[in-house]
Amino acid sequence: MVNLDFPFSPMIREIIICKGHRNVKATHRSTFEITREDYLTERGDCIICISADKALKDLSQEVKEAIRSGKKIKILIRVGELVDEVTAYGDPRLTLESETSMVIRKSNWIDGRTLAIKANKAAKDIDRRIVERLKDPNTTAVIEIIVDDE
Repeated sequence: MVNLDFPFSPMIREIIICKGHRNVKATHRSTFEITREDYLTERGDCIICISADKALKDLSQEVKEAIRSGKKIKILIRVGELVDEVTAYGDPRLTLESETSMVIRKSNWIDGRTLAIKANKAAKDIDRRIVERLKDPNTTAVIEIIVDDE
């Protein structure tokens, strides 16, 4: 039984589904990206998955507001039983307007494709077992964005 008198912190979540691609490298040192595009060139070393079912513009208004409040964000990358966790931060300057991409950055740089900044991981830091699986076009990844609403 749940004790409703006990204070708890509700979480705001968004789920994105995307696919792997044979050109996934995930070697970029300062960012990683999820894209709605259905292709990936060999130069796309920050992209971890393609054919995402959402871009920044598709995120719920609740999630966008929480991200713009500057709160801490957890980004979970799930491939099968493997999970990697990235911690980053929102910012009031984020426009969250891209129709194709979501970029998570280690730096403070913000543009229309930026989901979060000050991340603790870039593409090169993501669990290499996950990256290996994402090199298979038949692999599906689940990206979960969690904003703690404290």
